[in-house]
Amino acid sequence: MPRPPIWARPEPSARAPRFSRERIAAAALEIADAEGIDAVSMRNVAARLGAGTMTLYNYVETKDELFALMDDALMAESVFADGELPAGWREATAAIARRTWVVLARHPWAVTLRQGPAIGPNGMLHFEQTLAALAGTGLDHAGKIDVLTIVDAYVFGSALKAGEMRAEADPEQVKAVVEYGMEQLATGRFPHTAALLNGGAPGSAEAVQLPSTADAVTAQFERGLQAVLDGVARLVEA
Repeated sequence: MPRPPIWARPEPSARAPRFSRERIAAAALEIADAEGIDAVSMRNVAARLGAGTMTLYNYVETKDELFALMDDALMAESVFADGELPAGWREATAAIARRTWVVLARHPWAVTLRQGPAIGPNGMLHFEQTLAALAGTGLDHAGKIDVLTIVDAYVFGSALKAGEMRAEADPEQVKAVVEYGMEQLATGRFPHTAALLNGGAPGSAEAVQLPSTADAVTAQFERGLQAVLDGVARLVEA
């Protein structure tokens, strides 16, 4: 028989339960932020809470349920308060995309969080708000789902790439990779790559700066988001 999602079950009925699901999720997020998602386990979460592992099972039955609580906690950071969402489909969709991207940037491991079929109350609210943002577009249900999928794909892909750029790399490994790359460029087989790294189109001296600061990465995300929304606007206008 399928297991109901954790939110369909009441929390422990003790008069004063020692832990809440929110507190458990917060502890798990702290571990993931500090040590990575692979460090999140029932044992480690229990230890951070100052409890025994078996005690935690009174609140969360499986690791998948723990991940579900974490995912819903992330969604809580993404949702807007009543009346806070901007008017207009483009402004509202952009605001949701930006906030989601910021949350993913704050928790880079979240892009790779294993998610099952469970969706929590904050996840449902986030989905409701994304649909509300498109309510005045005239798009049918399939069109709205297409837009949400396209925007989500951009947001998550951009967050994944930004996380890779922020990751600390071994300087010696970076040096070895750069040396190999320069050797390959010297063969002349990659003129467009050489032009990009040396500046401008082939034969041009124009300098090209790849985003390397938080502000530059954010600006690049915003440019891409506006390009995506330009495409959505064509669907809406049609």
